[in-house]
Amino acid sequence: MTSTEIARPPSPAQGGGGLRPRIAELDAVRGMALCGILFVNIPPLLSMRGIVDREVLPARQILDLFVQQRFFPIFSLLFGLGFGLFLASAADRAARPRVLLARRLLALLVIGLPHAFLHPGEALVPYAVFGLIFLLPLSLLPGWVNLLVGGGGVVVALAWLGGGLPLIPGLLVLGLALAQFDLPARLPRLGWWIAALFAVSVAGAAVALIAQNRDPLQAGFSVSSGVAGACLATAYVCGLLLLLRTPLRTPLGAVLEPLGRMALTNYVTATLLLIPLGRLIGLEGSSSYGTMALLAVGILLLQVLWSTAWLAFFRQGPLEYVWRIATWWRPLPLRRS
Repeated sequence: MTSTEIARPPSPAQGGGGLRPRIAELDAVRGMALCGILFVNIPPLLSMRGIVDREVLPARQILDLFVQQRFFPIFSLLFGLGFGLFLASAADRAARPRVLLARRLLALLVIGLPHAFLHPGEALVPYAVFGLIFLLPLSLLPGWVNLLVGGGGVVVALAWLGGGLPLIPGLLVLGLALAQFDLPARLPRLGWWIAALFAVSVAGAAVALIAQNRDPLQAGFSVSSGVAGACLATAYVCGLLLLLRTPLRTPLGAVLEPLGRMALTNYVTATLLLIPLGRLIGLEGSSSYGTMALLAVGILLLQVLWSTAWLAFFRQGPLEYVWRIATWWRPLPLRRS
């Protein structure tokens, strides 16, 4: 589920649509978001019970406080950022880069529609639809305008609607603006800014979480829940970026970067795995959140191993490669040289 592979001018060996080196930090952040989203997706897909006698179960309350609506904003922002990076690089080698972006969004829609039959709350279809509606026309505007439009859209969605699906347009446009300001290239010089944003977001999350916890039955529907989600999402991203500047970068990168590089493949295959496995072990309709956590960890471990092994021989994951072919309309190399 990635859009940060970047086009470069074609070479005779490649025939066009080649890839520049990955942005490792973004892959790691995307991998982290993939981990969190899996924990969010299992309960609704298996109709797990989180409320008994109008009381929220402790495990479900932990998910509501620290996971639900916390990783979805990260994914949405990264999609907008990835599409912005793709558009900027495609402009160096194509006369009509927005045609390529439109193709890319339509291809994502085609991939997402069958997935939506299995997973009605999936994100690919909304990303594709909102991308076509908002990203394509707004990509003609300068970065500072999109920063205001995207930021304003996020604030409105949080203040009046409590977050959720209405956040997607604003986050996509905000990600586009960050790409227009070339944020990934600036990350190595933003250490103190990242640390300051981490501290502010943690403080904001603490206040919002206290407010959210006053009415746990409304988690996911209240303004405090949406604000807490935005603050914690920011804190998670900044915290990971800070950890990647320490000796922990190697083990964290070894786990998260392969997940992030094959995020589209892993996002879809997680659904194909968790539904039959969850039913097999009796999770459907249950409140066994400990077993659910074990299932999520097991799937993630399998995907880390699978992604690492696949990427040792191939440039991209299977669905990422299909997405790339659909974007460029030509055969492209998959195996590593």
